[in-house]
Amino acid sequence: MSIYKEEVRVLCQKEIAEGIYDMTIAFPKGAGDARPGQFAAIYCKAGERLLPRPISICGIDREAGTIRIVYRIAGAGTKEISAWKEGDTFEILGPLGNGYTIREGRALIVGGGIGIPPMLELTKQIKGEKTVVLGYRTGADTFLKEEFEAIADVKIATDDGSAGIHGTVVDAIRECGLTGDTIYACGPMPMLKALAEYAAEQGMEAQISLEERMACGIGACLGCIVKTKDRDHHTNVHNRRICKDGPVFDAGEVNFS
Repeated sequence: MSIYKEEVRVLCQKEIAEGIYDMTIAFPKGAGDARPGQFAAIYCKAGERLLPRPISICGIDREAGTIRIVYRIAGAGTKEISAWKEGDTFEILGPLGNGYTIREGRALIVGGGIGIPPMLELTKQIKGEKTVVLGYRTGADTFLKEEFEAIADVKIATDDGSAGIHGTVVDAIRECGLTGDTIYACGPMPMLKALAEYAAEQGMEAQISLEERMACGIGACLGCIVKTKDRDHHTNVHNRRICKDGPVFDAGEVNFS
């Protein structure tokens, strides 16, 4: 797998929900190699922000040579990125990490919060039977919902019950009696833990993408560690590097305790 660091150009950017931004980037080399579940490291222009911001890849257009990112403003770095306009240039490193492995059989695709964007490209690439479950804070926050509905059967869960099922994505899965052969998921750790337990209960494979703060993005600094049940060959302890070994893991590998 090739990783590229180069100067790229913003093709368009817009705010699609409060604090949520959608950017398309001209990145032909990255688009050629990227796959669902990977991420890119975005370098800010402000000199005091030395570390790049890791952002998951939401869309891949190999023919156009573009990638799409959808992200939430979380601090000064992403605030700066959100102000960039069409034609602005910046440095990018990517595609990074290990993505999802698409299996045959029925797919249950689950995204929660800012873990929703990377599931869109995956949903597009899964050609068989698939159901998508999306978890939002409120019904006013349902970004990307229409794009998922255009390509799959979609169930919604909201924390306040203002849209779809009142509760978590796992509540929605249980209430709707959803099952399948493989769960693909991205979202906050409590959600992923609950999905791992549900998958084990149902005898399903589960591939989960872990969200974590990252520094280098390439596995050198050991700053983004998750506890696992098996020893990591790099550190010789029960840890894995989310940026390098993940961000996608088999749920059975992760120690949630």
